[in-house]
Amino acid sequence: MATTTTTTARRVVIIGGGYAGVRLARDLDTDADVTLIDLKEAFFHRVASLRASSDDTWTYAPFIPYDGLLARGRVLRDKAVGIRTAERQVLLASGGVVPYDVVVLATGADYQEPARFTGGTVAEAASAFHGHQRRAAGARSMLVIGGGPSGVELSAELRRANPDATVTLAHSGSHLLSRLGTGRMGRRARAWLEAHDVRVLLNTLVSSAGGTGSRLRDQAGSPLGADVVFWTTGTTPNTLWLRLAGHGDWLDATGHVRVDTHLRVLGQRDVFAIGDVNDVSEAKLSPSALAQGEAAAHNIRSRLRGVRHSSGARAYRPAPVRVFSVPFGPEGGTTLLPVLGRDALVLGNRATARVKSRTLMLPAVQGLLGHSTG
Repeated sequence: MATTTTTTARRVVIIGGGYAGVRLARDLDTDADVTLIDLKEAFFHRVASLRASSDDTWTYAPFIPYDGLLARGRVLRDKAVGIRTAERQVLLASGGVVPYDVVVLATGADYQEPARFTGGTVAEAASAFHGHQRRAAGARSMLVIGGGPSGVELSAELRRANPDATVTLAHSGSHLLSRLGTGRMGRRARAWLEAHDVRVLLNTLVSSAGGTGSRLRDQAGSPLGADVVFWTTGTTPNTLWLRLAGHGDWLDATGHVRVDTHLRVLGQRDVFAIGDVNDVSEAKLSPSALAQGEAAAHNIRSRLRGVRHSSGARAYRPAPVRVFSVPFGPEGGTTLLPVLGRDALVLGNRATARVKSRTLMLPAVQGLLGHSTG
């Protein structure tokens, strides 16, 4: 039978204000004393970043203030540099110390330009977007390296931004969107891109020839030159600070935090890790991060109420396939729709435009952050 104890200590510290972190913070705001730590001035809706990097009407769309997120808790603009598990303290770059009863790692992953919040302020990040927009608009040739979701979407946005430029997408795999588990999405993406005069190079491994500038070669040694080059070949979990702080044993070989089925860091009772930063085996997508934030909220409530973790918590079940859309500009794209008991459906331009491409989920995320979408 579960037992409960009365406690006044209900301090939850969340390190990282991305999708997983804000979902968890919002869900726990009425149940705990929540502190969300993030160095950025505003929430960064990364889903909108590729369009913001090429379309000046979207420059400021990805930045949503944190001021509507919490009614009781607080958002602390700082950087965590250490965790003292014995003392239950988070150490800050500013020199401060934040005590906790439960701490959650939600620092996400580092993305390549242009899907990155450059600097610490909205002005700095927007300035970086303006720079990308100017380069795209003035380029005679552009090269995108990496044919995953970001590479496909960015190629389409660059084509829309500069119809006269030569746009090339180079991918090391045999088909686009190869990690999504279906060739149909990749075929749709390739057909759309080529129909819009984007050159698609498959089975092409690109590397730097050394020196400065965009001196690139394929695996045969042939040059791949362009006025503007973007790499979209993957992400890196933001966990170097944990290694530097003496917690390298929390990480796997890829730098992800190892967690149990309840999203707790292995070997730690009061440390959780959610979103892109952990080693949960599922696609690192914003819907996955939001789902993990929701699951962690339930388990942390159980912990704070003194319920034995084995009886009060629920195991997180990774989703092998989630609804996922890849826009080809505002009016196009492809969507993977899981269907119970049969293969996933792959939807086309019209459905994807309604689901994601036109709004890039901005109204939903503004609602999550407590801002009116009307």
